[in-house]
Amino acid sequence: MKEVYLKIEGRVQGIGYRRWAVSKAQEIGGVSGWVRNEEDGSVEILMSGDEENINKMIESCYRGPMFARVDKIRFLSGVSNYFLPQIVEGRFVKI
Repeated sequence: MKEVYLKIEGRVQGIGYRRWAVSKAQEIGGVSGWVRNEEDGSVEILMSGDEENINKMIESCYRGPMFARVDKIRFLSGVSNYFLPQIVEGRFVKI
């Protein structure tokens, strides 16, 4: 199992990035977690699953949906931060 916490920067809000991420996670399969908008205009994703599926999801996040412009993806630490919403196994949701 692999768990990653991403901060995606660029034109990623107001264009359906969260909806796309949920759809992409379902398409790939085996990816649990959540996606949310941040006040600074970025999108954050916390996800877990088999390494192969997580790597596919990360690769897809660099492209994003049709109207997105991904400038940078940062891998954040603090996955064990108790203030983050918990991952529910078998679910990938937007919050």
